[in-house]
Amino acid sequence: MGSSIEVARRFGANLRRERRRADLSQEEVGLLASLHRTEVGLAERGERTPRIDTLVKLAAALEVPPETLLDGITWRVGRTVRGSFRPTPESEVDER
Repeated sequence: MGSSIEVARRFGANLRRERRRADLSQEEVGLLASLHRTEVGLAERGERTPRIDTLVKLAAALEVPPETLLDGITWRVGRTVRGSFRPTPESEVDER
């Protein structure tokens, strides 16, 4: 998983899967998490990456551990060059 867009999409898919498993509507999850239903919908569609407090609220509303909503999300550590910021090309990243 390499980009913020991919992270948001994966999170959204996990959120949708758990919401459906709990047999709740977006509105019901929003109420339980003290969020507006549109926030839940944006997250499910991968249009918004939630903040950490929102992640915790959603997990609590769905009665799942927060890591369940992070399932399959990974990030590769990049390297920086002193004095500049340049993402490391994927071909140069060491696999750990």
